[in-house]
Amino acid sequence: MSENEQSLDTDITTDAEDVRSPEEKLIQECDEMWKDIVECQNKLSFVGTETLTTSDAQLSLLNMHMRCLTAELNQWQKETPDIIPLDEDALVTLENEEFKKLKHDLELVLSTIQSKNEKLKEDLEREQQYLHEQQQILESLNLLHNELKQKVVTFSESRTFKELKTKLHDIKEYKEKLLISLGEFLEDHFSLPDQNAKKKKKNVQGSNAQLITLHEMLEILLNRLFAVPHDPYVKITDSFWPPYIELLLRNGIALRHPEDPSKIRIEAFHQ
Repeated sequence: MSENEQSLDTDITTDAEDVRSPEEKLIQECDEMWKDIVECQNKLSFVGTETLTTSDAQLSLLNMHMRCLTAELNQWQKETPDIIPLDEDALVTLENEEFKKLKHDLELVLSTIQSKNEKLKEDLEREQQYLHEQQQILESLNLLHNELKQKVVTFSESRTFKELKTKLHDIKEYKEKLLISLGEFLEDHFSLPDQNAKKKKKNVQGSNAQLITLHEMLEILLNRLFAVPHDPYVKITDSFWPPYIELLLRNGIALRHPEDPSKIRIEAFHQ
């Protein structure tokens, strides 16, 4: 290697060291100052604390804070930071570093924008597909609407009224049939006791009240339920045969009053 080349390499190395050495020196000085601050804080933490009254506590804390700030100010006044030489080579190096950093940031921004654009493109395609499907559904509904408009049937109010009246009549007849069937069933399977049993019952209870059938008992309970729904309980009289009452209570058809056992009501199965 020639002397000129060696001299050129020496100059380049020296310039690079001149650019880096002030930064490293400043960082080193900052580290030393930080160590001094930490050492001062450690010394202050080991100082014995005195018991302060409530009136002097705030003043003592302010004095301690003032001493810390004064010590830090004196330390900064003793230091004289070196100024980085702003020669042409140093400026070029700093500009190159700034450009590299800016390029890296712009590449990140570009990558983020591209990914967002891809996602927006996918969303747009999906929304277009959805719009196309909705348009097809709308066309189908319009066709169906036109077909229904062409098949309009004239509405007859009187005819509809007659149909409803006929249905209501049929329902009433069906209801009457059900009641008759229920009465016959109860009369066949739940008849009142014979006359001898009645006489014995009357002698035991000492009452001349005539017993009513299970059918009549259910009618009384049902009429009470629908006539007075807020108080559907019926007073048990001597005309209620006790075995029928027990039958209704045991099978969950009737319920006894929670406070007055002499009253019962029929279960509201329709609710």
